[in-house]
Amino acid sequence: MLNRVILIGRLTRDPELRYTPSGVAVTQFTLAVDRPFTAQGGEREADFIPVVTWRQLAETCANYLRKGRLTAVEGRIQVRNYENNEGKRVYVTEVIADNVRFLESSNREGGSGGGGGSTPREEPSYGGGGRGGNNNYSRNNSNQDPFSDDGKPIDISDDDLPF
Repeated sequence: MLNRVILIGRLTRDPELRYTPSGVAVTQFTLAVDRPFTAQGGEREADFIPVVTWRQLAETCANYLRKGRLTAVEGRIQVRNYENNEGKRVYVTEVIADNVRFLESSNREGGSGGGGGSTPREEPSYGGGGRGGNNNYSRNNSNQDPFSDDGKPIDISDDDLPF
């Protein structure tokens, strides 16, 4: 059996960081993911998918992600249910993320991802949760922008491709 999901979309609002009574960090945010087709009126539609992160990954997402930021999420789908105040059973489907990648620089000109604070110049990939809790920070830990040659062709050998 397999339960894996990979999503690329934009945050609809800033992540919400909370702590459980035992002190474990949890962050919730919603990712807007475009559908691959247009509606009859020619308008693009999107799905709004709730995402949950835990522990160090939750704190990292709360610190660096902002509304409008293009983000990739890898995780699993989870369905949970509870009884609301009216006694009605409510079902919630969400993605429990164990890897989050920031796909664009937060300091790009005219960017839609506002928010204050400083962020790293390179875009890290953070993992945790079901992978033993290790953070997979970008191996290139120098302070140079990996996208500084934006717009120029990239010469990649077939030996470098994983497929």
